[in-house]
Amino acid sequence: MTGPATFLIAILGCGEGEANCQHVAIAPARYESRAACMAATENALASVDAAYPVLVADCRLAGAQSASVRADQVRLPEPRAWFAPVVTASARR
Repeated sequence: MTGPATFLIAILGCGEGEANCQHVAIAPARYESRAACMAATENALASVDAAYPVLVADCRLAGAQSASVRADQVRLPEPRAWFAPVVTASARR
C-alpha cells in the first residue's frame, strides 16, 4: 500500500528552439496536492536566479521519472492564467 502522493516543484531553464530545457533546481518544500503545488510555483520561481531566457515551474510527483521538455513545448502564460507561471529573463530584472 502506498502513502499519499507528494508533489514537488521542479524548476527548468529553457533556451530557444528544440533544445531540451535543463534542470535548474528542486524547491525544498513538498505539497500534498497538485493544486497546492501549483499555487506555490510563482513564489518558487521568484527565488531562482538562473541564466536562461525562460524559467518554468513544473509540479511533479516526488520520485517520478521526469520527461524531457523542449523550449518550443513551453506554453507561455496568458495574463492572469491559471497554469504554472513562467518567468522570462526580462521580468527578473
